[in-house]
Amino acid sequence: MTFDALGLSPELLRAVSDEGYTEPTPVQSGAIPLVLEGRDLLGRAQTGTGKTAAFALPILQRLKPHANSSFSPARHPVRALIVTPTRELAVQVEESFRGYGRHLPLRSTVVYGGVPMGPQDKALSGGVEILVATPGRLLDHAGSRTVNLGQVEVLVLDEADRMLDMGFIDDIRRIIALLPAKRQNLLFSATFSAEIRRLAATILSEPAEVDIEPAVTSAEMVEQVVYLVDALKRRELLAHLVRTRDLRQVLVFTRTKIMAGRLASWLDRAGIEAVAIHGDRSQPERERALASFRSGEVRVLVATDVAARGLDIEALPQVINFELPVQAQDYIHRIGRTGRAGAPGRAISLVSLDEEDDLKSINRLLKRDLRVRIVRGFEPAIGAPRASENGRGNGPRSYGGGSRSGSSGRTGARRSPARS
Repeated sequence: MTFDALGLSPELLRAVSDEGYTEPTPVQSGAIPLVLEGRDLLGRAQTGTGKTAAFALPILQRLKPHANSSFSPARHPVRALIVTPTRELAVQVEESFRGYGRHLPLRSTVVYGGVPMGPQDKALSGGVEILVATPGRLLDHAGSRTVNLGQVEVLVLDEADRMLDMGFIDDIRRIIALLPAKRQNLLFSATFSAEIRRLAATILSEPAEVDIEPAVTSAEMVEQVVYLVDALKRRELLAHLVRTRDLRQVLVFTRTKIMAGRLASWLDRAGIEAVAIHGDRSQPERERALASFRSGEVRVLVATDVAARGLDIEALPQVINFELPVQAQDYIHRIGRTGRAGAPGRAISLVSLDEEDDLKSINRLLKRDLRVRIVRGFEPAIGAPRASENGRGNGPRSYGGGSRSGSSGRTGARRSPARS
C-alpha cells in the first residue's frame, strides 16, 4: 500500500514525500482511513511505529476546509486538541503537525509547563487550529481564559497509559468537561490495560480499534546482555563499563527521579560527564541537558521512563538499564531507543539478585533468556545486602541454594561462560 491509496490530499502527499516516506506503517494504514471516516478510535501502538502521522495526517485533512490566511484570531479557533503526558512528546508532536501541514495554511502551537506562560498566551491569542498540550499547563490556560476549547472537533489522548501512570486522570476529566459533547475522539496507548479500557469506555463512542502488537521483534537489531552485579557495586560497574569501553551517548534508565539525579551527580563527580532529565527539572534545564547530550558535551544522560518518552535522539548507540523497570513491557520501550532504522544497537542491564523476578518477567515477554555475564570484582555474593536508593544496604538476604554456574540458575537467564 502507498500513501496515495489512503485518500490524502495532494498537499499532504507532498509533505509525506518531503519527509521521505514511501509506504505507510501498519498503524498508519490501519488508522488513517478510520479517522478520515470520522470514527472514534482506540489504538495500541508503541513509540517509533509512526503513530503521530497516523493521527496528524487525517486531522490535517479534516481541518483543510477551515484553512485560511486571515489575520483575525476569530478565524483560527482551536479545532484539534492533542494531549500528551510529557513536554518533550508535546514538542515533538507539534513539530510533526507543522511538518505534515507545511503546505496548508493551518496554525499550530504547543503549551507545556516549566516555562513562562507569557509567550504561550501570545501564541494562543493569535489563534491556532491545532493545539498540543500537557494536561496541567492546558488547565492553567483554561483557568486564565487564554484558550477557548468550545470549538474543538477532534480530541487526541496520546500515550494515554503514561498519563494514567502519571496520575493525570482527574486532569483529563476536567479537560473533557471543557470540550463540546459532539467531537471525534482518538485514544492511543502502548497497552490495552483494564484501566485504559475503562477510560476509553467513558470517552469513545462505538470506537474502531487498531491494534499493533507490541514490537518485541524490534529488538532483533539490539544486542542485549545482562551483567549480574552486587547491589552495592552497581554505580561502580556502570562507571567501569563506560570508561573501559569508551562509551559515548549513553542513555541510562533509573526507576525514580531521585535516583536519576543522584546517579548523574555521582558520575559527574567520578569524572564521567553526566546529566539527569526528569519531571522536576524546568523545561530550559531539560532542553540544555538534551542539547549537551546530543552535542557530545556530556557522555551520559540519566532518565526515568516517563522523562524518556518522547525524547527525539537520533542514532542512539546504546542504552543501559541501571535498574530494571517494574513493568516488563517498559523494558521494550527502553531498548527501543537504540537499534533504530536498521542500525545496530546495544542494551545493557545491570541486575542484582533482588531483581530476579523482574528479569524472569522480561525473559517471558521476550520468549527467550537474555545472555548473562559477570565482571570480576563486581559479581554478587550470596546473601549480599540489598541496596536502597541512597546506596546503603538494607541487611542481608538469603537467596537459597544452587550453584552460581550453569545454564539458568535463579535468574532464569542463560549465563555466558565468557567473562569480561
